[in-house]
Amino acid sequence: MDRYPALIDGEAGAYGVTFPDIDGIVAMGETLDEAILNAEEALRDYAIETEKDKVVLVQPSAPEEVEVPEGCTLISVPLIRLSGRAVRANMMLDEDVLAFIDQEARRRSMTRTSYVAWMTRRIAQMGG
Repeated sequence: MDRYPALIDGEAGAYGVTFPDIDGIVAMGETLDEAILNAEEALRDYAIETEKDKVVLVQPSAPEEVEVPEGCTLISVPLIRLSGRAVRANMMLDEDVLAFIDQEARRRSMTRTSYVAWMTRRIAQMGG
């Protein structure tokens, strides 16, 4: 999976994310989490449109090569492609882990499946 360097700036209520390697691709969010999730979606949309146009995707720079302007924070955004095909996955989890998943899913008005998918994307964004 490719990871693209991105710069995040702003303040609570108005965060922005830009991609130094990709002109014109930006994302916004009221919270850091929202801005980062929106950046992931913007990157995925860029990849879809670029590939539709039969253009090769820009390769991501190494994070250490990115110049970080004052007031910005360097993050890494994974390019997570979504096939649109649901696949059943049987898993065995500790009952307390499953209870936590269910509690958090309810708190966020999500299904268990959507919460696990969301959490997986968040871990990927953190480099996990």
